[in-house]
Amino acid sequence: MVPEMHVNKSAQTDENKPQVGGSKAGTCCSHSPADWCSGSSAMREARLCFRALLIATSLQTLTASDFHLPGDYVLGGLFSLHAETVGNSHFARAEVPRCQTFNLKIVGYSFLQAMRFAVEEINNSSTLLPGISLGYEMVDVCYLTNIVHPVLYFLADNHYKVHLQQNYTRYRPRVLAVVGPDSSPGAVTVANILSSFLIPQITCTATTESLRNPERFPVAFRTIPSTEQTIKAMLLLLKHFHWNWVIVLFGDDEYGQENLKLLQFWATGVCIAFQESIPVPRESKKLSLEQQAKVQDIINMLRRSTAKVVLVLTLDLTLPFFFQEAIRQNVTDLVWIGAEAWATDPSLHSITNISRLGTFLGLAVREVPIPGFSTFRVKSPSNQTEGAGTWASDQGTCNQVCDRCLSATKQKEKELRGSGERIDFNVYSAVYVIAHALHRLLRCGSAGCHKRVVYPWQLLPEVRQVDFSLLDNKIRFDENGDPPNSFVIVQWRWDEDNHPFKKIAYYSTMHQKLLFGTDNISWHTPGNEVPVSICSYQCIPGQRKKPVGLHPCCFECVDCEAGTYFNESDHYNCQPCLATQWSNVRSQACYPKVVTYLAWDDHRAVVLLIVSLLGLLTTLATLLTFAFHLRTPVVKSAGGGMCLLMLASLVICFLNILAYVGIPTVFKCVWRQTVYSLGFTLCISCIVIRSLQIVCILKLMAKLPKAYNYWTKYKGPYIFMAVVLALKAVILMINFIISSPAPVELPLEDNPAVLVLDCKKTHAFLEMLDTALDMSLSVLCFCFAYAGKEFPKNYNEAKYITLWTTSYFTTWVILFVAITAYPGVLVPFFNALFNVVNLLGIVIGYFGPKCYIIFFHPERNTSAYFQTDIQTYTMRQK
Repeated sequence: MVPEMHVNKSAQTDENKPQVGGSKAGTCCSHSPADWCSGSSAMREARLCFRALLIATSLQTLTASDFHLPGDYVLGGLFSLHAETVGNSHFARAEVPRCQTFNLKIVGYSFLQAMRFAVEEINNSSTLLPGISLGYEMVDVCYLTNIVHPVLYFLADNHYKVHLQQNYTRYRPRVLAVVGPDSSPGAVTVANILSSFLIPQITCTATTESLRNPERFPVAFRTIPSTEQTIKAMLLLLKHFHWNWVIVLFGDDEYGQENLKLLQFWATGVCIAFQESIPVPRESKKLSLEQQAKVQDIINMLRRSTAKVVLVLTLDLTLPFFFQEAIRQNVTDLVWIGAEAWATDPSLHSITNISRLGTFLGLAVREVPIPGFSTFRVKSPSNQTEGAGTWASDQGTCNQVCDRCLSATKQKEKELRGSGERIDFNVYSAVYVIAHALHRLLRCGSAGCHKRVVYPWQLLPEVRQVDFSLLDNKIRFDENGDPPNSFVIVQWRWDEDNHPFKKIAYYSTMHQKLLFGTDNISWHTPGNEVPVSICSYQCIPGQRKKPVGLHPCCFECVDCEAGTYFNESDHYNCQPCLATQWSNVRSQACYPKVVTYLAWDDHRAVVLLIVSLLGLLTTLATLLTFAFHLRTPVVKSAGGGMCLLMLASLVICFLNILAYVGIPTVFKCVWRQTVYSLGFTLCISCIVIRSLQIVCILKLMAKLPKAYNYWTKYKGPYIFMAVVLALKAVILMINFIISSPAPVELPLEDNPAVLVLDCKKTHAFLEMLDTALDMSLSVLCFCFAYAGKEFPKNYNEAKYITLWTTSYFTTWVILFVAITAYPGVLVPFFNALFNVVNLLGIVIGYFGPKCYIIFFHPERNTSAYFQTDIQTYTMRQK
């Protein structure tokens, strides 16, 4: 009979019991009427539940379950015994759709037998539920076409009625708990309905993430890990074999979309060459012409793609035609990674020539052998334990006495044994979960159980708290209703009849690690090498990735340039070195730059010091010579006491050359920029004064006597010297304020790996001003000397000063060219050498001739000789 809908207006709420179901009469789920128009998925599913119950009121008959067993507490089972198509639930039909025996799904029948085996094993046990018998009602849901009707049948009471009440606390449906169904979409649909009645549901194959919401589905439990765990295991598998260039194929249904979404969320370092949805057959077991064309297009894309690894995230229902077409188009040399839904499907494994497609790897739940189950699965009811109840005998369907089911199972027994009792154990353990929950609820002991009426809502908290071991496996649930079970990675083999699905790795959901237990993996490649599926080969150390196209896995390798280095934290950019560091091309780290300076043991420094020492000794000898002959006419004509000042400044300037050798310090930098500059300027100003005095005495004294008197009376030479030195001091002081002299590490343009330790350069304008002052004094010397070119020989300094000034200007040009052409430590060397040449020019050019007369022509160093020379010049002028 059909479950009729009756409103029990007299039902009262028991305040001491949880209120199950809607709060208003006439509703089937715990939602207010205003919620039925909501656009959320939860409300849509609730409306589906409501619609199903309303339709049930118009049905007049409902065939009983083909697989049933009476008992004190009855369990419901939903399994796909026939699943060749996907279609809509038949809400308008008066009977549950019949599934034909010739399309028997052997795996689904094996699940059904596992539930039967567990129930009979528990009933025959005297420890778990002594004195209590479990029964079952199992229905073929035909994948998705027969989901709602069996649930309505389970909700109905023994009189085929579903009473609509304000409170379902005292409502007793036909079953106490439900095992299944064995598809994710079907499990969600059933969970939506059962949640309104708080009837525990334990699914064994539904990995969908939707069931992990205890607020939405408080009754949903499962004995298989979630989709998220399968995706994480797949990604670890890709990482282990260094596959980052993959193809993703997914079913165009809820299962495929969910798997794809999670893959895209969790995938890091993996690029998808392309992703396509495999069409699912609907309404007919065959694909339409349009769907077949799409499958052919997908396979053509597979053949053209450079990716060699294919992730297939779909249910087994979509794959037979797909693989057959791939074989027909001669697809080879690929690695196929299967989702748990089809990874151990024996019917797919037995497709003719499927091994030609390449290597098949897949995720599967761990295999747990159930003692005695393989024999039980193929036995007829007459050979099994008694107490199986009265079996229906309907030749139109496959039921417990149908020889066709047993015959088909025996034919596939070899394949079933090879695939292992994986999901069978999940079904087996689900029944034991309910039995352990009843054991706690009924307070069972060695003496028996307290048999009483049990409502589904009472069983629910006990199911949530179960914690026991079954065949050495831990059975319990977390807060989301998920088990601690783990996955294994299996490889399809055709060379081992007893092991078509060989375990090669283990995945722990708790630790989220992939552990390989064997290296004996049979690849389809020559030499059994691990297949390669990468868009671009890894760069060698010191190279960055230059993206090519839109995929981060596709790139070109570019060497990191000198001065940069490759850091593992950023694969796409080379990091610049610090200012004090350098690196060669394709470096992975920077090293300190080489710091150079004009060292004491440098051969250039040795030459410079030798020349400077000779100049210093020469200057000291000249100073002593002039001091000893200070009263002689030659010394007086050269400047007298002023010559000693000039020579003393030259001595200090020669000593300043030492500041250019060795490690620069602040003291050396100050010494360089002050001592030499002041000493050299002082020396030049003395020469200018001496040249001016000669011109004034021999030419201007007679023409401008007053000017000459003022010059001599007011100490013009010293005032001139003080003004020049004051200008020089102001320039140096301003330079110190703007750019204080200190050692700095200057980069070398032609060799960036080297730093030159030298004094900080002076400000360009101030340096030019300083040089201009010395240049001006030199020009004045040259002008005054040129003006006195006709003076007496002993007073004619023109050719000597001209020689010195020419040398001075020439060295400036040479210095500029040398510094431009030869940077680095040659800069301070040329600076020092320039200073030495200038000093030698003065010593040799100006004082050298005087010393020559003093030592080699003493007869000319007399007052009489100088007087005669002046008289001769005076007579010639007249």
